[in-house]
Amino acid sequence: MGDIAKEKERLRQECALARARLKSREKDEKIAERFFASPFFAYRSFFVYRSVRTEADTAQIIAGLYAAGKTVCLPRVEGKFMRSVRALQGDKLEKGAFGIYQPQCGEEENCEVAIVPLLAADGQGNRLGYGGGYYDKYFSAHPHVLRVGICYAGQVIPAIPAEMTDMRLHYLLTERGMFSFE
Repeated sequence: MGDIAKEKERLRQECALARARLKSREKDEKIAERFFASPFFAYRSFFVYRSVRTEADTAQIIAGLYAAGKTVCLPRVEGKFMRSVRALQGDKLEKGAFGIYQPQCGEEENCEVAIVPLLAADGQGNRLGYGGGYYDKYFSAHPHVLRVGICYAGQVIPAIPAEMTDMRLHYLLTERGMFSFE
């Protein structure tokens, strides 16, 4: 394991503990409120993660997208790859990789905006994920997708070591505001 990989693993452990202390319903509501007031809410199609554990909650965002008549796609992990699959409101989901609920089947659908989970982000748009590389591979194959990370303000750290395969965020949205990296 190289130096960057070791540093990322150390950061993952540290940031997961920090995120657990930051989790709150009030912050989740403020993030959703900011999302609906953001310029990217004007887009028509969204690839959104379903939050688990201490991640910034996306349930309100997903419900609001459906209510506004937007196209909602969810991640479906198949082996080492992730696809963006349309999910209609009320669709039955199945437990997939890492215990995350996903569409049972469906074709890949290109969306305009992706709402991305993270353990931490920095001021340059670097994102610290869970280490599987699913989102980086997806964005490498779909560079046109607007990448929006959502997290708690306390998850923003000074620097995240980046590798050539890491795909930076275009925007970061927290309960305290929105940051652009474009």
